Amino acid sequence: MKKETWHKKLKEKRLKYGVSQNKLAVDIGITRQYVSEIETGKVTPSEMLMTTMMNILERYNPDAALEMLFDYVRIRFPTTDPKPVIEEVLKLKMKYMLHEDYAFYSYLEQYVFGNIVIMVSPDEEKGCLLELKGKGCRQFENFLLAQQRNWFDFFIDVFRVGGVFKRLDLAINDKAGILDIPKLTRKCHHEECISVFRSFKSYRSGELVQREEKQAMGNTLYIGSLKSEVYFCIYEKDYEQYIKNGIPIEDTETKNRFEIRLKNERAYHAVADLMTYEDAGRTAFSIINRYLRFVDKDENKRRSDWKMNKQWERFINLGSSRKLTLTTKPEPYTFEKTLRWLARQVAPTLKLAMKLDDINKTSVIKDMIDQAKLTKRHQKLLMQQALSTEEVIQP
Repeated sequence: MKKETWHKKLKEKRLKYGVSQNKLAVDIGITRQYVSEIETGKVTPSEMLMTTMMNILERYNPDAALEMLFDYVRIRFPTTDPKPVIEEVLKLKMKYMLHEDYAFYSYLEQYVFGNIVIMVSPDEEKGCLLELKGKGCRQFENFLLAQQRNWFDFFIDVFRVGGVFKRLDLAINDKAGILDIPKLTRKCHHEECISVFRSFKSYRSGELVQREEKQAMGNTLYIGSLKSEVYFCIYEKDYEQYIKNGIPIEDTETKNRFEIRLKNERAYHAVADLMTYEDAGRTAFSIINRYLRFVDKDENKRRSDWKMNKQWERFINLGSSRKLTLTTKPEPYTFEKTLRWLARQVAPTLKLAMKLDDINKTSVIKDMIDQAKLTKRHQKLLMQQALSTEEVIQP
């Protein structure tokens, strides 16, 4: 953005989001007079201050601040036969599922399509277990869209056959950077976190990132015991996307993520509430408010009377004051993860070997590829990639 037009953009955005000059000045730590002089073009701030001001203003964007989606679903079905689960509940064609003679959680085998996994046990008490991790949820949403169904329709079918919810993760994406995870972590250390939970853990992990002489580490904050039926995980999603996919931190749509992780009875009650009110924001923020509140310390008052932190209050109000709908982000099953692994781990060595073939006038790599045999598993994966979504779903 050109410096001569930057001040106009700042004022336009501030007025659009209903933020006063005084409020913006307090959030940044400068005077209201300085904000006024910037907006009239009398002074030109540094690039860093420009970026800071724009980022802080985005926290007040009512249209793009928060979105909510499912990030993990695990359901046990009371049957040792995977066919009705796959064809009547998921409504997918079993013949296109990849069968593997191993599984997790002491299950013996599994049927897989991309990241959609159904584990099977001959033990009637264990039955079949559906597991959808983040990518699995997005891929299943792609099938739901083609089936003209949504998550609520799917849950009705789950209840119809007696499915038992074992885990459900509700993810709230903070796209405006409202949550300051290092600050929330400090509040936990300073007893400014009022919670039913008795424990928290924080991590700064990953590689060191350098962007315009700034250094940043990915911050994660767990509130509650990971062994309990409900706990929270708050982390910097932009940093995670940089590590996983190489997306620059400043280009990541979601800045932070607040995950509500529920197991067993807690998962069931959350689904029941979602089905009853069809208001994802009501369900999620009623859970958050029940267990957690960040406050500002006041030495003159009892801890129970400390005022709610303004930044935390904004997060709560955005989720509670308007109906926060359940967002779907359907993604087709692709070979992207394997291709990324090939690019990182195999491609450099393969390129070296091909250059050696050129130098030595040999065809070692070509011969290796020609002689390679695709197993039944590879052939099934190849078929899954070639199928259209409409071919996989039940008519």
